[in-house]
Amino acid sequence: MVALPFFFLMFSVLELALVFVIDSVLENAAIETGRLVRTGQAAEKNFTAATFKTSLCGRMSIFASDCPSKVTVDVRVIPQFKNPTVPDPLSGKAFDPTVTLYDGGKPGDIVLVRAWYRHTLFTPFLAQGLSRLNDGAAVLTSTTAFRNEPWD
Repeated sequence: MVALPFFFLMFSVLELALVFVIDSVLENAAIETGRLVRTGQAAEKNFTAATFKTSLCGRMSIFASDCPSKVTVDVRVIPQFKNPTVPDPLSGKAFDPTVTLYDGGKPGDIVLVRAWYRHTLFTPFLAQGLSRLNDGAAVLTSTTAFRNEPWD
């Protein structure tokens, strides 16, 4: 009688730990890849959304193999750091990738980098506490904002 709740609890803890690891790796990958935009290296190499995503996925360590099919990126110039008005692709329980774009901006521009990672959850009760889509996948989000350096 005790074994089933115990193993369920242990599996939930392990899955939650995996979610935290993925979130941390995604956050670091977004910051490191955003640095390419900030320093002008992305503009020098004519990055597109696909190139940025490939570079981000290359920084996802053990999750790099699944990354291209699970990650969506959005890089855009925003007018100010405080309260930027940007479209949210997570409206309701559906994800709309058509509102994402890639614009690394010019030197001195303020740029917002966002990345979303879809992760399928196995523990039903854990799935209730995380942002989910209609298919039950959790969506982990990473966001960073910065002012481009004067690379000219």
